[in-house]
Amino acid sequence: MELAELIAYVRAQRAGVVSTLGADASPQAAYLAITASGRGELLFDAKPDSRKIANLRRDARVAVVVGGADGTTLQAEGRADFPADEELERCTAEYLDAFPEFAGSFEAGAVVLVRIALDWARHGDFRGETPVMREVALGATPRPPRRAPGTA
Repeated sequence: MELAELIAYVRAQRAGVVSTLGADASPQAAYLAITASGRGELLFDAKPDSRKIANLRRDARVAVVVGGADGTTLQAEGRADFPADEELERCTAEYLDAFPEFAGSFEAGAVVLVRIALDWARHGDFRGETPVMREVALGATPRPPRRAPGTA
């Protein structure tokens, strides 16, 4: 699967499950609105005081599953960050293109934007007799710097 196909797939699905690691390294998952930027980053919003945000500030590693209802899925892993300045403007604009109904939450400062740079992704199609699994060619997706768990 090419990166453009991943982008189109995530944009069409409009939601997914994001899994983060709690303070005790226990998995924590949430179903939420998600889209893909034109660069292939995954974008979602969350309340600043949510478990997701606390977890990601402590450990940026994340797993995501998009789809499922139609017999197809995208499984992905990557690192999350909180873009700033021009990158925040770009990512927020792309997120609000997908979800204009959330503009008020951004304007009120009720949510923060999270960007996920993917390290790995695989699309699965389970609709036929034999499942078809395709790795996604991520190419030169911009990635935030790696952080060791427990560092800011």
